[in-house]
Amino acid sequence: MTGGRPKKALKLTEEERRSLLRWAKRPKSTQRLALRCRIVLACAEGLSNKEVARRLRVTASTVSKWRERFRVGRLGGLSDRPRSGAPRKVTEKKVREVISKTMEAPPTGAAQWSTRQIAREVGLSQTTVLRIWRAQGLEPGRRVVPAEDQENAQAEKVEASRSSHEARGCR
Repeated sequence: MTGGRPKKALKLTEEERRSLLRWAKRPKSTQRLALRCRIVLACAEGLSNKEVARRLRVTASTVSKWRERFRVGRLGGLSDRPRSGAPRKVTEKKVREVISKTMEAPPTGAAQWSTRQIAREVGLSQTTVLRIWRAQGLEPGRRVVPAEDQENAQAEKVEASRSSHEARGCR
């Protein structure tokens, strides 16, 4: 006699089996999706949750969770569900507004936009504007020097260094 609750049978169609195998082996699949596919495939072989857990080095509760999610939702049940938590307060529209404002000419009398100025303009906090800038890789205060100018400046430094060595009689 086996212990524990009896498991509901897990039958796969040929199409589901092909999809699961493809997802489990595909290099572009996330590791968690690949693991979920391997769990379902092992369960479909008739193995117990404990045996699947031992083979795949996960907990029996993980196996149980994905077996049941697949049984109820089939292939769609293997995807992540939305996480709990508060919804985003800063909309995509506001993010786009901050980015476009940052790219515009700075306000009169200023060399560049500051986080405080943009925050006032779009109705967000200074910290939120700074987070958006960082996420987008924007650095309004930094002057971007073209690569050829950097190379020219480097060459001038080397030449100046050479000249100073020669003037001192160094070789």
